[in-house]
Amino acid sequence: MNALAWNHNTYYHRLLLRHLPRPCSRVLDVGCGAGAFAVELSKRATHVDALDRSPAMIDEAKQVVPPNVARILADVLQDPLPDAQYDAIVSISTLHHLPLEEVLPRLARALRPGGVLAAVALPRIDLPQELLTEVTGVIGYRLLGAAFAILRAFGRGRWYAVESSHASMPVVLDPSLTTRQVRQQVSALLPGARSVGNRGVIRLTFPSASILPPEKQRRSRRLGCARPRPASRPSPGGM
Repeated sequence: MNALAWNHNTYYHRLLLRHLPRPCSRVLDVGCGAGAFAVELSKRATHVDALDRSPAMIDEAKQVVPPNVARILADVLQDPLPDAQYDAIVSISTLHHLPLEEVLPRLARALRPGGVLAAVALPRIDLPQELLTEVTGVIGYRLLGAAFAILRAFGRGRWYAVESSHASMPVVLDPSLTTRQVRQQVSALLPGARSVGNRGVIRLTFPSASILPPEKQRRSRRLGCARPRPASRPSPGGM
């Protein structure tokens, strides 16, 4: 593995934790992977449901999560979710592997009124519109990787070290939507929602669990939602 590689998923933990409502009773972590973020969530919420469709990831999570985290082997697109039960639903590097027109309404229905969906998703590169952003991102990734590697070498903590379970992450799908297309999809499916940032940071707050009717959902699919393509790399989110 590249010496400058670092765990960008862990980098987003603090960002998503800021979006949790207070108090926070029950949280769903979609694509929990090896459970690192579920551990952090367990310190802020009374109960955490850590969901992943990979048995290997659920087994990894079992080794690290505390008692108030329930490990759930399930597919978020296939298996039922409880209606209006979660104060927050979070996800890191998972939603870009899923069709938004299917997963967002399912997650919204699982939220309590006033609940929050906060997710970080990786968009497809949108050239030439985002060329400068992509170049800046590549350079920044390497510079941060070098700084974190130096800190780790001097015994200053783990500093976003890549977890040993990374190699066990299942191979899934490449992102199919650009940042612009994600914004269009989110706005069409869930009016009032906002998608920001190059890595598709989505934060949705629901005054109610209402979702667009099926005929309008079908219309939203014409806004650029191509089906995902097969990939050759593992997903950091484990979904």
